[in-house]
Amino acid sequence: MAIRKTPLYSSSRRSAPAAVGANSAKVSASAQPGEVAAPPAPEAALPAARRPFFKRHAPAIAWSGIGALLAMAVMLTALGLQPRQRVITQAQIDAAVRHSLEKEPLPSPATKAYEGVARSVVRVVGLMDDDDDGKERPDKRAMDRSLGTGVVIKDDGTILTNLHVVWGAKRVRVTFANGHESDAQMVGAQPENDLAVLKAKSLPDDLEPATMRSTGDLAPGDQVIAVGHPFGIGPSVSAGVVSGLGREFRAPEGQNSLTNLIQFDAAANPGNSGGPLVTMDGYVVGIVTAILNPNEQRTFVGIGFAVPIENAAGAAGLAPF
Repeated sequence: MAIRKTPLYSSSRRSAPAAVGANSAKVSASAQPGEVAAPPAPEAALPAARRPFFKRHAPAIAWSGIGALLAMAVMLTALGLQPRQRVITQAQIDAAVRHSLEKEPLPSPATKAYEGVARSVVRVVGLMDDDDDGKERPDKRAMDRSLGTGVVIKDDGTILTNLHVVWGAKRVRVTFANGHESDAQMVGAQPENDLAVLKAKSLPDDLEPATMRSTGDLAPGDQVIAVGHPFGIGPSVSAGVVSGLGREFRAPEGQNSLTNLIQFDAAANPGNSGGPLVTMDGYVVGIVTAILNPNEQRTFVGIGFAVPIENAAGAAGLAPF
């Protein structure tokens, strides 16, 4: 008969689960089977270095938390005392802009365009009598003089005007924007475009040539101004639009036709001939050369013509745009 061995059991309990903590009772490594491990020492009896961190530093952590809460309370109080920013609506912005414009209105586009060319426009008088000194006199008949306008295109006193303004004149007299007067001589001509190039003999100190621009992007409906001395009154400004491009014109008394002209509806009259046609950004795009006269009154009826500045600049020997 086999003899059963009596099983040996440890009288100690099983180890507690890990969740109980690091201070759970552990079986001593030196404990022998059948021996009971000594119970763990109370936490208070452990050295300070072996106690849990938060329990060792509980007072300091508590005071730090209280300090952080006080700082946050002070910050929130300060933010609450600051004045709140006012929210500005679009309606208020629009009202402010309207008020500003009513108080100080912006200059019109025509005004800005004129400011860009004003100091470059000259009055041109063709003197048909050798004894004429060019001064205004009530007894001087208009037929004894040819009156027109010109525009300075180079700072050496080079001026563009119409050929018919100075054709046949004994002398040419120009008056600059600041009142300075000088004799001028014709140094070039382009009869097919009714253009003449003048050179003033003396110049004002503040002479400023005009800025020219290509007509490549010019289109019907673009706003323009015509600047000149109609009937000797000037400088005068009239505003309108480009009415058409590539027009042809033949004067009743002329033999040659002018082609590739800019048609415009800004008022022009005798005396405007040779003056600049100017865009709203102050650039010269043409030289006013003719008006359509269906009657003998020679007054403007809404159709004027200008030579494109490309042709005019070519007459002065300037490089094309």
